Amino acid sequence: MPTRQPLTRIPLKVVLPLAFLSITTFIQAQTWVITDQSHPITSLGPARIILLDQQQHLESELSRALPSDPHQAAASIQSRLNTPSGKRLQTDLAKAQQDLTDAWSIGITKIPAVVVDRRYVVYGEPDVAKALALINNAKGQPQ
Repeated sequence: MPTRQPLTRIPLKVVLPLAFLSITTFIQAQTWVITDQSHPITSLGPARIILLDQQQHLESELSRALPSDPHQAAASIQSRLNTPSGKRLQTDLAKAQQDLTDAWSIGITKIPAVVVDRRYVVYGEPDVAKALALINNAKGQPQ
């Protein structure tokens, strides 16, 4: 019969910093970078990338080399969509559509755009680190 090991107590001075780190990671600002493939960006870091033209590119990929007959083309697409890569493409298309909806819902008017917490935005700055610095400076000022 196995012997029971006594529970090891972890010192509070170890637990508290870990708990604080977890909390600060959780409340860290949410950053979205909204652009398209014609407007490259730099210094990404941990950000959600929204490519406004991604759906168009995925649809082009799906319709590449289709037969000219509409019935054959429909059958070909159905066949492709039932493969593992087709299922991945469907998932990517759904994500691209959600990305478009999210960008539209916060009123993005120009690209590139760097958005923090769906509230603060910098337009036209392709360097995400610089855009984030501008946002942080603006947030630090009294309103």
